[in-house]
Amino acid sequence: MTSCRRSTPSSSSRPQRGLSLIGLLFWGGIIAVLAVVAMKVFPTVLEYYTVKKVVDRIAAGNPATVPQVRQEFERATQVEYSIQSIKSSDLSISKDGNDKVVIEFAYDKEIDLAGPVYLLIKYRGKSR
Repeated sequence: MTSCRRSTPSSSSRPQRGLSLIGLLFWGGIIAVLAVVAMKVFPTVLEYYTVKKVVDRIAAGNPATVPQVRQEFERATQVEYSIQSIKSSDLSISKDGNDKVVIEFAYDKEIDLAGPVYLLIKYRGKSR
């Protein structure tokens, strides 16, 4: 009888590649923490862009008086439910050299991450 041997590549000639269980748990934890932070930050970024859009729309209308600007912003905050961090009294309203209304705003948003750990984001914007 003839014996047939199959040649298989030995483990020493071809190293194993891949992710170990510890590496998988480590990267899974990192990705989970980043996902939680992103989910907490995303609504505040949306709020900023909503405020920016409202301020740009009000400034484009070129209102005549400061109380009129504040009144329009208050009306917009009643419609846009996502605007909660800023009030009309926080707006800085002026006119540029071309007699166009310029509205500036700035506010801080503090996000509770875990226990005594907070993330502070400072938002600032200006109408076009």
